[in-house]
Amino acid sequence: MNSEPNLPQTNPQTNHHTENPESSINLDPRQNPDILLIDKPDQMTSFGVVARIRRKLSEQEGKKVKVGHAGTLDPFATGLLIILTHKATKLSDTFLKLDKWYEATIELGKSSTTGDPEGEITAHDVTKIPTREELELVCQKFLGQITQTLPAFSAIKINGKRAYQLAREGKQVEMPSRQVEIYALEILDYQYPTLKIRTHVSSGTYIRTLGEDIGKSLGTSAYLTALRRIQVGPYKIEDAVTLDNFMAEN
Repeated sequence: MNSEPNLPQTNPQTNHHTENPESSINLDPRQNPDILLIDKPDQMTSFGVVARIRRKLSEQEGKKVKVGHAGTLDPFATGLLIILTHKATKLSDTFLKLDKWYEATIELGKSSTTGDPEGEITAHDVTKIPTREELELVCQKFLGQITQTLPAFSAIKINGKRAYQLAREGKQVEMPSRQVEIYALEILDYQYPTLKIRTHVSSGTYIRTLGEDIGKSLGTSAYLTALRRIQVGPYKIEDAVTLDNFMAEN
């Protein structure tokens, strides 16, 4: 994190007539221990991270402590997970609206029922291997505002039930679309079939869907084999601690 981070505003319109108690909460995790920056390990749900931290803090304080996260990461994904505790849990909406930065590894020529390694993987015939130049052109087309169809395996609610629950039950549902924005999309490495990208996106963007859509635009299939969140707003992965280290130090 920069020495003078540009921290999000909780309520910039607050004045002395309409005092908002949330506006007095310090958003700098270096000064506010209720905001934790955790480097989430793979093969663990975001809820699992929350549960472990809640149990640890509750044992320390001798009472149940409020703990939540500010934007989920899929189990296979790693990286920055912002954990909010105590009064800071009121600020989840503020953190959820922040831009996100990710690094992702995409495998071309194969598809997954979930868009990631957890689904059923299918290999597809590839008649022509995309060139680096073709990849550059395709990535340029995704910059700016785009429409994403939300993945069936997502936490969005459909008629009061999580979409991933309906998908696991084998139920076909029409998934809604949403406008998102891709601010930057950079190719880090390309050795077919493996493509590595770094991207800066608006809140609500599904990187799994972005990976699949890149494959479709290249005339092939694709799915994410790895995903790492490296930044949320001004909060950076370099300032995070691993979950194991947090549990050992507290």
